[in-house]
Amino acid sequence: MHHIAILKKEWHLDKKILSGEKKIESRWYKAKYPPWNKIKKGDSVYFKNAGEPVTVKANVEKVVQFDHYSNEQLLEIIQRYGGVGGINFVSPPEEVFQWAKTRKYCILIFLSDHQKIQPFFINKEGFGSACAWMCVGDVEKIRQ
Repeated sequence: MHHIAILKKEWHLDKKILSGEKKIESRWYKAKYPPWNKIKKGDSVYFKNAGEPVTVKANVEKVVQFDHYSNEQLLEIIQRYGGVGGINFVSPPEEVFQWAKTRKYCILIFLSDHQKIQPFFINKEGFGSACAWMCVGDVEKIRQ
């Protein structure tokens, strides 16, 4: 399975993935949105900044999901996985905690074999203009 992850450009997460500063992609939701239960070891994730072409590809090494976590469990997630070489949050842990405690679901996607790829645009038709994650099966089907 191929996935497209859309990133906030101002956070420079694509560069952090390529440099190895960020080895875990996290998604935090109030409901079970993709890739919840749709991503697994061996899948590929293509990354793009919003409004830009896809430029980075990585393989999924492992997936860990947390649901309806307590505040104590949330603190443990942030402390265990949050630093450089992990999720690499752009905000201080206290701010991350305040924001994440309003969510119910957390997906941690451990990345390997990250690489810069020849840029290409995608067609998001049918996925919604505001979607931040796309489970596409085969990326060639949406490549423009």
